[in-house]
Amino acid sequence: MIFEPFTIRNLNFKNRIVRSSIGGRTSFYDGTVSTAFKNFEKKFAANDVAGIISATISVNDKRTSPMEYPKLSHDRFVKPLSEAVKAVQSYDCRYIIQIGDTGGHTHTSLFRQPEDAKSCSTMFDFAYGYQNRMIKMTTEEIEETVLNFAEAGRRVRETGADGLEITASKGYIIHQFLNPGINSRKDKYGGSFDKRFQLLEEIIRATRKKTGNDFPIGIRLSSSDYNYLPLNLRLPVRFPLKNWYFGNTVNDYLIYAKKLKELGIDYLHIDMGYGFINPKGNPGKFPLHEMKMFYNSNRHLTAKAWIRASLLNVIPEFILNPIMNTGWKYIQGISADYSKLFKEETGLPVIANGGFQELNFIEQTLQSGKADMVAMARPLLANVNLIKLFRKGINIPDKPCTHCNKCPARTPLSPLGCYDISRFNSQDEMEAQIMEWSALPDERLDSEKEKS
Repeated sequence: MIFEPFTIRNLNFKNRIVRSSIGGRTSFYDGTVSTAFKNFEKKFAANDVAGIISATISVNDKRTSPMEYPKLSHDRFVKPLSEAVKAVQSYDCRYIIQIGDTGGHTHTSLFRQPEDAKSCSTMFDFAYGYQNRMIKMTTEEIEETVLNFAEAGRRVRETGADGLEITASKGYIIHQFLNPGINSRKDKYGGSFDKRFQLLEEIIRATRKKTGNDFPIGIRLSSSDYNYLPLNLRLPVRFPLKNWYFGNTVNDYLIYAKKLKELGIDYLHIDMGYGFINPKGNPGKFPLHEMKMFYNSNRHLTAKAWIRASLLNVIPEFILNPIMNTGWKYIQGISADYSKLFKEETGLPVIANGGFQELNFIEQTLQSGKADMVAMARPLLANVNLIKLFRKGINIPDKPCTHCNKCPARTPLSPLGCYDISRFNSQDEMEAQIMEWSALPDERLDSEKEKS
């Protein structure tokens, strides 16, 4: 079933596997995508994935985090991105552009700036964002955010992309508004279940007006928030306590999913948890050394960032490691059972994300009707030819992804690639793999295309 075609609206996929969103420093400092961005995407397209969901491309000109990540906050970004889109499509691979806004969870910045603290409510959150506290957005700032998404949606269509995905997950701004443990507003954007959905509804309606009704739009949605993971200090405590402790549950998100269907959404992309570093979103190990590198890189921005980095540096690893790994473990197909609920409740096409790598398990997931398609990133980063191996009947590669999570933690500082030295014969071999695609000539990719 993996190699059976599938259609979402007017979008035809040649098989059931898409490369999920994975970000990296593949743009120029102003957010314009570079040749490295195009080569990175082409590498997956040349290896038989049915579609690629882009890195989360920022709709906000100020909040782009980390630097050298792509933007769609201005018309000047359209043409360079369209060249990458066309390059991917030449391999009979669909390209879906995912847009988002990090809001108060902005990870880092060249300089500390007030825009990076903006969220649904004023609060302190030790684990997320670099600002000392998140600051409640004004109604005018929310309206501007809606406009940013709508204009970015228009630009997505102008690039020639096959579809648009709006991230209401990952702990980003929409997710912040949806989450009852984060959103304590008392106006039309918070205070009740329906009002927390108001921002997302306005974004969808405004974006549809800009893209037209015939353009596929999907939503990346968490199936549950798990606010209590990771171990975190989040103040003030919200009441009722279950909302503050858990966030939205799967039953809450199923209701939101039905609302999304009523708004004309074409598919759901289901993941788990409240964004990185919540362990449900990236099942596997906690990347302690890589997170030290990242936190040390932005410790100069605020007192919170300095304290966070200092704690990781001072506490001995034999104490720190079990603490930081609370809740972190590999669970195969972690979202599969939840995806089935969304599929059954809404009737919408569903893409399941998280913990997929084995041919037999993916086949079982699809055949049992738990999902229509499967999205993965880390296993494809480890073995870019994974789909071709599946075609040969190979259940799992000789050197599979170990789900060490070094790659997502490395992306704000280092080139995209696999950083698990245990998968390579030497450090030189690992480095060659990391750097290969960044300057890969088009002719070489074209040669790979002909071989495939």
